[in-house]
Amino acid sequence: MIVRRFETRRAMAQAAAAHAAASIERAVVERGQARIIVATGASQFEFLEDLTANQAVDWTRVTLFHLDEYVGLPIDHPASFRKYILERVIGRTSLQDYLLLDGEGDVREVCRQAGAELKAAPVDVAFVGIGENGHLAFNDPPADFTTDEPYLVVQLDDACRRQQVGEGWFVSIDHVPQSAISMSVRQILKSREIICVVPDARKAEPVKAALEGPVTPEVPASALRDHGNVTMYLDAASAGLLKPGTLRTFA
Repeated sequence: MIVRRFETRRAMAQAAAAHAAASIERAVVERGQARIIVATGASQFEFLEDLTANQAVDWTRVTLFHLDEYVGLPIDHPASFRKYILERVIGRTSLQDYLLLDGEGDVREVCRQAGAELKAAPVDVAFVGIGENGHLAFNDPPADFTTDEPYLVVQLDDACRRQQVGEGWFVSIDHVPQSAISMSVRQILKSREIICVVPDARKAEPVKAALEGPVTPEVPASALRDHGNVTMYLDAASAGLLKPGTLRTFA
């Protein structure tokens, strides 16, 4: 894993977006299309803004999947990840081929259908983040590291739900759904490349646990260390607790 630290969140986002654009374009050149996974949440705002503004990306050749969605949340709710993807990626680009997770329907069938589409061909690059509780997608600790199912229905722990309130998506924890559809850890790790974007001081402890502690379901994001092609982008705040030797690349 390559860990890159930047002084500011803005510089981190710009570098990660340039890397992501190059990875997409490389897949298009080599295979005629790019299959990507896109994370949502407040931590991805600047990264996705810079990526979608990049004129070098041929979005007409991109197929998009997203990591997760709340069960039972309407698409017009401010916290809906379908709404997020439509507004922050699809609406800003010429991307036409995408599969959005419908958490309002038969979620088991949604998992089955989305999983079949996802397994049809390899994913070129996955964009992910890390939660305050160390989660990867909505795989809260202890995460399932063994299932081969592409998508799961998972229960959200209180730490995860409090994060959603803290980020302003919900007015209180009572309004945060208790379950969600999530891409599984093993499915994320099947991506050819993973770009992990993690800003802010509130992520410093889970970043340290993921990079310096054991690989364990108790820290789901630690599973990224089992992948051979991961670059993690941090700002000074999120990297603040790391030992100097953990940072293999500085910028």
